[in-house]
Amino acid sequence: MRIRIIAAVAIACLGGSTLALAAPVTKDDAVAMVKKAVAAIKADGPEKAYAEINKGGQFANGEIYVVVSNFDGVTVAHATNPKLLGKNMTEVQDVDGKYFSKNMTELARKETSFWYDYKFANPATKKIQVKDNYCEVLSSSRVCAGVYRP
Repeated sequence: MRIRIIAAVAIACLGGSTLALAAPVTKDDAVAMVKKAVAAIKADGPEKAYAEINKGGQFANGEIYVVVSNFDGVTVAHATNPKLLGKNMTEVQDVDGKYFSKNMTELARKETSFWYDYKFANPATKKIQVKDNYCEVLSSSRVCAGVYRP
């Protein structure tokens, strides 16, 4: 059994593949990512912080990544998908018909932080999965990151 595990790891390393040996991400990881982004926005100002978020780097880690949207539903920063920058997501629905951006904006108008789940493409698996998204409100924007359910 031990030889099989060692062989599997060796084959994965030689093949350049990433074997899922890392610990699974958690909701706590999503909260920490949002708090890091909020701290950067407060410290550096939106313009500079959004530019850093858009580069990914410390604001993207596998399936967890930061997205900042204003209260009009426009994506103002996105750590993994620059095609969504400037796009109004208000009328975009998930596969179940949920207006996820509109719903999160409505929550952001009432709460300072919240969780919201919807279905979205997981960048790590390329599959549609339920995403538990944590958001904090900063001025008239929401800063979010989430984890995908298996």
